[in-house]
Amino acid sequence: MSYDVIVIGSGPGGYSAAVRAGQYGLKTAIIEKDPKLGGCCLHVGCIPTKALLHTAEIWQHFVHGPEEGILCENPRLDYPKVIDRKQKIVDKHAKGVEFLMKKQKVDVFRGYARLLGKGKVEFSGEKGKQVVEGRNIIVATGSEARMLPGLQPDPDVILTNIEILNLRSVPKTLIVIGAGAVGVEFASIFHRFGTKVTILEMLPRLVPVEDEDVSKELERFFRKTGIRCETGAKAENIEKTAAGAKLSVTLASGKTETLEAEKLLVAVGRKPNTDGIGLENTRIATDRGFIKVNGMQQTTEPGVYAIGDIVAGTPQLAHVATAEGMVAVAHIAGKSPVPIHKNRIPGVTYTEPGIGSAGLTEAQAKAQGYKVKIGKFPFAANSKASIVGMHDGFVKVVVEEKFGEILGVHIIGYHAYELIAEAVAAMESESTADTMMRTIHAHPTLYEAVGEAFNAVYGLAINA
Repeated sequence: MSYDVIVIGSGPGGYSAAVRAGQYGLKTAIIEKDPKLGGCCLHVGCIPTKALLHTAEIWQHFVHGPEEGILCENPRLDYPKVIDRKQKIVDKHAKGVEFLMKKQKVDVFRGYARLLGKGKVEFSGEKGKQVVEGRNIIVATGSEARMLPGLQPDPDVILTNIEILNLRSVPKTLIVIGAGAVGVEFASIFHRFGTKVTILEMLPRLVPVEDEDVSKELERFFRKTGIRCETGAKAENIEKTAAGAKLSVTLASGKTETLEAEKLLVAVGRKPNTDGIGLENTRIATDRGFIKVNGMQQTTEPGVYAIGDIVAGTPQLAHVATAEGMVAVAHIAGKSPVPIHKNRIPGVTYTEPGIGSAGLTEAQAKAQGYKVKIGKFPFAANSKASIVGMHDGFVKVVVEEKFGEILGVHIIGYHAYELIAEAVAAMESESTADTMMRTIHAHPTLYEAVGEAFNAVYGLAINA
């Protein structure tokens, strides 16, 4: 059987690429190893974690209801029901992906796919081994959680993002190793549900890819609300016990301490799913397991493209995989796409307070030789932040001094992951700080703080 496009993997990048290929009238097939379409993001990543984060936010309103004049005596969290709701959301959207395949006449094959070279792909499905041929192949096999050496995840104590989503009760204590987006999001979830949380991070700060001021603010908030944060910390000698997990940690001070908790979450990054997919049968070049591509997402094997978490130098974000899929399919269809601009990719973390960022941090801009001006505006001075009772955080903009080019925008605060959209659109359209100063922002809104931050570049913020 022959196709114009074969997509391997049905995560956001893969299924979106298949949909777009169908929209362009290309004969398309998608191959998925798991029983349901949607990939890690839908089933054990973005969607289920955000469902839990939403419930954690709602729960906080009940806990602090009396402050707003809402009295609800002895509110009770039915955690199994929380998990069931999460699963209903996941299942609904998995069915939605199946519907999209039918709508765009994309053939769906189940099985573990391997590249055979020369446009051929083998997969093992219900009918045994089958081979399909494609004029173009898009590899979108995603990533999986890294595990510390000598450890194996299990459903009860040693957890990754997969196992922790299926707990049927809220643990009394939780140790999180790793303070990237996954680690801090789960810390934020379970802390608000009443768990005593400790975060251990080997690097000097939480969310180390973010602007340093953002990292400091998140750590300040976490500590203020009762989450223990230990940066520059090395965890060793991890073992399961009758009560849960135990480990020794060397703190930044050099002091060694023994910690115990009911559950241990390992969130130390993700590795690309490129083992066993037949790269050896091609001329595809790799770097530490990641696939090298050009601006059109082409690999060094003719007719083979790669998108998403497996791509060298790509942020491991679902929306990046989707954007890369759009570029790859447009190139296949002869649409002359524009390559992704790496400095205009939004990064989002759904903690409380949330984080949204795009472009260069202040340190990165200075390291690249830019003369910069900084504008900063606190949510404490924003009326809508007062209304929703979320005063922590700020908007920080990094601007090139001479022409006002927007180099980076970094937000930490209530729903910052939504607010960053304006900044990304401004950067994509090559707006300047002056343009953003002239842009009228509705009142009272949280995004007024973005406009005020651009005014603050020139010392002209009104409310601070």
